[in-house]
Amino acid sequence: MSESNGETPGHGASGRKIMMVAYRLSWLVFVGLVIAGRITALPFAWWLTWVPAAAGMCLLVALGRSTARVRRAARPPAVECAPPVRGRWVALNSPADRVPSHGTHAYGQTYAIDIVGEPEPDTRPGFARLWPVVRSSGAFPGFGAPVLAVADATVVHASDGKRDHLSRTSLPALAYVLLVESWIRDLAGAGWVVGNHVVLDLGSGTYALYAHLRQGSLDVRPGDQVTAGQPIARCGNTGNSTEPHLHFQLMDHPDPDVARGLPFRWHGVGVPVGKEAFTVEEGSPDTRQPVGGLG
Repeated sequence: MSESNGETPGHGASGRKIMMVAYRLSWLVFVGLVIAGRITALPFAWWLTWVPAAAGMCLLVALGRSTARVRRAARPPAVECAPPVRGRWVALNSPADRVPSHGTHAYGQTYAIDIVGEPEPDTRPGFARLWPVVRSSGAFPGFGAPVLAVADATVVHASDGKRDHLSRTSLPALAYVLLVESWIRDLAGAGWVVGNHVVLDLGSGTYALYAHLRQGSLDVRPGDQVTAGQPIARCGNTGNSTEPHLHFQLMDHPDPDVARGLPFRWHGVGVPVGKEAFTVEEGSPDTRQPVGGLG
């Protein structure tokens, strides 16, 4: 597969991968120096501690410029595929509302979408200001719902070793995510951001990423051939996730660290806008209805 903007196959991706690794190492060195400075006197001026942090920021700017071509380029045609779920779900952070849908092109998220399971209206716990600070994953009706292959494909990556954590659906918990957890996960690598996940090769340089899957729920492993509609895992709450949900995206490379996002359209559903409920039923027409007041 050749990349856009004149990049040779694999060349641009390998360069971005090196920059991502260097970015994380720079911040890890900075954290290490800060800790060392608290324990013992460093053999150099204190301000030199900030050199790796500055290098990390410069690398982040360079990475942003490398994705600027995505913003300037014409939007590629949407890839048609089947919905990854059955039943009633609600869309959040949708590319139908804004692009990039999650506020960043990083990790191939340009056209990503989050969907939460809600079999009946108003059965999903809402956002709390202060209490309860957290909830168990089992309190959310979508937790454990089957996740399906969107096309006939080959599994190129499957990981389910990370535990499902408590929700982050309150102001204190959300602050913790934004100020601490997200930053730590970003430094740890893409696998810690997306949590348990599956990547499918749909062919023609298109890959589907399913993120935040339930621990121990994967029914596939790398090299398996799957068919459209086949269960491959279950909805979970792993990685950089505030509540049990499915994060779905298409991208041009199997590694989220270097991938660029691709737009999608689900058969019979299209691309639901944020806070819109959609129902996918086996063998019957899909229905869509607006939903308000979801956090």
